[in-house]
Amino acid sequence: MTPAPDPDGARASHTCVLSSDPLAVRAGLARMAANRPLSLLTSDQSSTVEVVMAEVLNNVAEHAYAGGPGKITVTLRLDGAGLSCQVTDEGTPMPAGRLPEGKHPVQRASEVDSFANLPLADLPEGGFGWHMIRRLTEGLLYSRVGGQNRLSFVIPLQTR
Repeated sequence: MTPAPDPDGARASHTCVLSSDPLAVRAGLARMAANRPLSLLTSDQSSTVEVVMAEVLNNVAEHAYAGGPGKITVTLRLDGAGLSCQVTDEGTPMPAGRLPEGKHPVQRASEVDSFANLPLADLPEGGFGWHMIRRLTEGLLYSRVGGQNRLSFVIPLQTR
């Protein structure tokens, strides 16, 4: 992997605090994209970061806060060949105190032989999020400390 772009020679970081409602998450993603370090990334790198961050932040809003009000803090830092991310919230802890396995829905399907034979209406609507997060990140860690959920991970940034 080659390092992420760092034209000034300084590792850029940014912290963003946002509300847990879907519109605030969307606005927060736009603010993050407009500021360092995300503004230093290529469009392909930015797209990957946006997909991961949108999934993570929407999970916090939907599950940790169950659609109610809450605060989410995001810290992003260019670090070597990746973007280090930490997301903190005070919502409900992860079930059993750990991250979901993130298996692809097809891997979880024990009641059917294949999704290929199911009608469109019977295909799984969700369940892809944690699989995608796990595929696009490295060093994914979750902890619950002092009433806070802390999720940290690195999004590898490869340049071509």
